[in-house]
Amino acid sequence: MDIEPGELTVGQLSERSGVAISALHFYERQNLIVSRRTSGNQRRYKRDTLRRVALIRIAQRVGIPLAEVAAILALLPDNRTPTRQDWERISECWQAELDRRIVQLEQLRDDFKDCVGCGCLSLDRCGLANPYDALAAAGAGPRRLLDTSGQPCHPGESCTPPNGASPDGVCQASA
Repeated sequence: MDIEPGELTVGQLSERSGVAISALHFYERQNLIVSRRTSGNQRRYKRDTLRRVALIRIAQRVGIPLAEVAAILALLPDNRTPTRQDWERISECWQAELDRRIVQLEQLRDDFKDCVGCGCLSLDRCGLANPYDALAAAGAGPRRLLDTSGQPCHPGESCTPPNGASPDGVCQASA
């Protein structure tokens, strides 16, 4: 069977990780995970691949693009099993991005029930927060939830409408 101690077949990796074999093959094509090939051309994975797949799976569940996951996984050593310190370093690298995403999700949860400055003018509050769709001058999208560059607000930053269009037209991202 040509399997080394501590290695997993693709079927074993799939079963233990809860990820379809086709997805594991895709992850490998995307260089997110690696395998070695046996003399019979079968894939064999190091056991630490389970943790990489777990990270990929959780990241996908919360909407993190695979390109970002790949960039983080690229920080792990290729020639040895990642240590706790390696995983801590990755966690630290990703901390600010994860915090930013949490703030965006909280903002969406808390503010989407009110006028977001998208131009629909369908809520009673839109007439006060975005009179005559004045926020359209700042660009497309939900202007009260985006900063001036069109990106979501960040903690401590305010997203102000053009020319002070509305005294209430400031979105404050929660810290």
